[in-house]
Amino acid sequence: MSRRHKKKLKEYIRNYFKMEATQEIKSMIDKARRAQSLYASHFDQDDVDAVVKLATRAIFNNAEMLAKMAVEETKMGVYEDKVMKNRNKSKGVYYDLKGKKSIGILSINDVTGLIEISKPIGVVAGVTPMTNPIVTPMSKIAFALKTKNAIIISPHPKAKNCSTAAVKIILDAIKPMEVPDGMVQIIEEPTLEKTQLLMSMCDVTVATGGMPMVKSAYSSGKPSFGVGAGNVQVILDRNIDYEYVANKVVTGRSFDNGIICSGEQSFIYPQEDRELVLDAFRKCGAFVANSEEREKIINAIFEDGHTARDVVGQSVFTIAKKAGITIPENTRVIVVESNGKFGPDDPISKEKMCPVMGAFPYQYFDQAIEIAQTNLKFEGNGHTAGLHSNNQANIIKAGTELSVSRLIVNAICATTAGGSIQNGLPVTNTLGCGSWGNNSISENFTYKHLLNITRIAPLSTRIKVPTDDEIWL
Repeated sequence: MSRRHKKKLKEYIRNYFKMEATQEIKSMIDKARRAQSLYASHFDQDDVDAVVKLATRAIFNNAEMLAKMAVEETKMGVYEDKVMKNRNKSKGVYYDLKGKKSIGILSINDVTGLIEISKPIGVVAGVTPMTNPIVTPMSKIAFALKTKNAIIISPHPKAKNCSTAAVKIILDAIKPMEVPDGMVQIIEEPTLEKTQLLMSMCDVTVATGGMPMVKSAYSSGKPSFGVGAGNVQVILDRNIDYEYVANKVVTGRSFDNGIICSGEQSFIYPQEDRELVLDAFRKCGAFVANSEEREKIINAIFEDGHTARDVVGQSVFTIAKKAGITIPENTRVIVVESNGKFGPDDPISKEKMCPVMGAFPYQYFDQAIEIAQTNLKFEGNGHTAGLHSNNQANIIKAGTELSVSRLIVNAICATTAGGSIQNGLPVTNTLGCGSWGNNSISENFTYKHLLNITRIAPLSTRIKVPTDDEIWL
């Protein structure tokens, strides 16, 4: 066969599969629109709330099985942590949505007479990552069902089986409510092309995953909610219990082998307390690398300036083996001290999607903020920072000066930045990073972002219009 014929054959095959993918996604969209119309017209607030409860409870009840499937398929993370994540996220999402009005008239202002009426957006494209293949589809489905939107999940190809299993469990759970067929769907054989087609045909995209996918969502021509890169910097203030805090930081960094975008990445500590701080971390399961080991670890976890794929979500022992170093059996995280610099001048200041973290000393609190801010601007701007402090002035100062959408105080960032019953942040798996992270929102994504709102605005006779003189007084 000539080169010209081979080229034509390849082009024919490519066009055939493109046409096939287009038809598949179009069919799913059409099915979703029919289902959404029926759901919107036949389900009231009580019905919707019952559906959401069944959907989230299904993941809670099957936490162990789904965690096992996720670990086996993705080869990432920790089974026990995924079980905890499946349970906590499912009950947290439901707790947040429970009793919240999302249908019809949302509010009436007694003074102005302004009436707010909610409307569904239509069909949601839910793009989900391999790092959180169970709870991310779950939360997006719950938010969509709460707001009378249909949703089509496009999972990461390397997590398609466990994500599909999670969706099917939800579908089985909501069957008793007679939810229209097509309200919740998943692309069982996902490809990049199918995901891009879905994003271009839907009404809104919620993209959770790597930055290339998020950028693709933003360029799809449809409204999109995306996330930014995480690189959580944690400041340790003076006059705190270092061992108590170290345990929290180590727990956050080691959780699910460090694949949580909100997980602790580096800690910044008072220079004069170096030995006290590092000893506290050692007591909590940290291996503190020496200068020779530092270079070996950096070379092992970074390739071409990016996190190496073969360390993402892997254990400390896998990383140690790759680096050619020996670590104690009780090691939970590996701590790599800075080279005296920070930001782009030290690679350990970058995001590390594995149980390795950087350690940076500071002389005064303003310098701690400077280090954190420089590291964030290098990578992770707009996402999350942590602070352990008993000084309210320093807490406010950090919250004022750091370019982050959430500052987690005296708590584990990995498990609370995505929302907690105790901190007031909506429970979610999609964390907006504001304009700092090239995102449209600087808050935790939740059901409210999937509502169109009509505002009925009469002129109120109860409000006296001031004169020009009164306005400019």
